[in-house]
Amino acid sequence: MTLKPLNIAIVSLLLPLAACNAKTNSSLVTPAASPSTVKAADPVPQAGGYSNIDNAKLKELIAQGVTLVDIRREEEWQQTGIVKGSKTITFFDNMGRINPNFVPEFTALVKPDQPVALICRTGNRTQVASQAIAQQLGYKNVLNVMHGITGWIAERRPIVKYQK
Repeated sequence: MTLKPLNIAIVSLLLPLAACNAKTNSSLVTPAASPSTVKAADPVPQAGGYSNIDNAKLKELIAQGVTLVDIRREEEWQQTGIVKGSKTITFFDNMGRINPNFVPEFTALVKPDQPVALICRTGNRTQVASQAIAQQLGYKNVLNVMHGITGWIAERRPIVKYQK
């Protein structure tokens, strides 16, 4: 599969979103309760063909074997760590360009009928990527982790060191 109009179609959306810096700012998300007491909310369908999920739902889905793809860049994975079991495939480079290897790596990892969750730093890049994957690649169950790794860390959920 190729990204034919994908590169062009989302460029206008990417500039403000992909420019997220790699620093984790845990003040962006305030945890409401201990992670063990938070009840998972159902996925919230979005107009772009994907759904938003919270961290409690992500935890449930990981336990069920749903693939989690961390779309950040390597230096971001090294800085914050990753959610255990995450598959790491960069979607945007540091200039906001789509990684040309993303689609072949992603489609080799996850089939269009399988559920997949995407996580980034704050949920902005995954919002764009989730919509593109649903609309351009035809994936049926794409889940955007709201608040990204910063929300996960702010809720004191476990992370592991990134290993190449």
